[in-house]
Amino acid sequence: MFTTKKIAIVSVINDLVTDNRVNKTCLTLVESGFEVTLIGRKLPDSLPLSKTSFKSIRIRLLFLKGPLFYFFFNIRLFFKLLFTKADLLFANDLDTLLPNYLVSKIRSIPLIYDSHELFCDVPELLNSPAKRKIWQKVESLIVPKLKTCITVNESIAKIFEEKYKVKFNVIRNISDAVSNFKPRPKTELGMPADKNIILLQGAGINIDRGAEELIDAMQFVQGAILYIIGSGDVWKVLEQKVKEQNLSDKITLINKIPKKELMHYTYNADLGLSIDKNTNLNYYYSLPNKIFDYIQAGTPILASKLPEIEKIITHYKIGSFIDDHKPQNIAKKINEILSSRKIKEYKENTRAAAIELSWANEKQKLIAIFSQL
Repeated sequence: MFTTKKIAIVSVINDLVTDNRVNKTCLTLVESGFEVTLIGRKLPDSLPLSKTSFKSIRIRLLFLKGPLFYFFFNIRLFFKLLFTKADLLFANDLDTLLPNYLVSKIRSIPLIYDSHELFCDVPELLNSPAKRKIWQKVESLIVPKLKTCITVNESIAKIFEEKYKVKFNVIRNISDAVSNFKPRPKTELGMPADKNIILLQGAGINIDRGAEELIDAMQFVQGAILYIIGSGDVWKVLEQKVKEQNLSDKITLINKIPKKELMHYTYNADLGLSIDKNTNLNYYYSLPNKIFDYIQAGTPILASKLPEIEKIITHYKIGSFIDDHKPQNIAKKINEILSSRKIKEYKENTRAAAIELSWANEKQKLIAIFSQL
């Protein structure tokens, strides 16, 4: 179809359903005057895509993980980019960068690279030195040659800039401000009205994210129900632990659901958790989406004391920190917060934080980057 608009192709390796950062990027491109196509992948359990103002394409592959998956996804993505009209390429994370970079050079198309994390320092690669070496090679060969790079916080930007001598713009994973949203009552969601609600949400509930210890802690938590909502590579482990410890009356696991549905649970939560472990640089310097989702929902936060998270919680006085990941100590901290007068103060402070930490403010930096191209 003929269009006078500039065309942007955005690439990401997930199934497009729960990646709010990529969704906001696409919407900001549309707002900046681009016609946008988002390319991801289709999984057997992928949820249907919501209707949006941009086009989405999901690639089906025979292999769902491992080296063959990455190889064939990148090959398919390369040819898709090569033969699709585009004025801008936008690569999300290192696992989509190579085909985007090659096509940007072949066709002389501007490329933006958005690194959502320290990709080469995720636990999955730290435990596989051979795979990590390959990704490090890809990163070291391409990133120094890029003109426009983005990442999620100042700490990660500084690491990349010192390593590759390339400027990284910081666009944080800040949530959209929510107006006129009416959360469904607890009873409609199946939540007990007479108990506190603890929530751990996220699309990456993986190893070393603290979820296993949190389940172990729930036997010591009083007057509260834990909801874990999302997906990740420890999900089956969590299900097994709940069953083995007979905690189904205190813990509810809900597999990934669309953001609009998730919001009802976030707004009904009395305490939101983000308890990643300091086992690798990627987790240590992380600033998860869920932090900003909790803030917009007015939900106080209990978190690991990691630098970027600590800055937000301490500055706005919206929560507290665990001392370590021993289940009894996690439970002690949860009990203290839920029974403390401070929880009301934390909740009130989220209102001021939500005004400042809104996507409407943060996206201006992204719009400025698009306008410079």
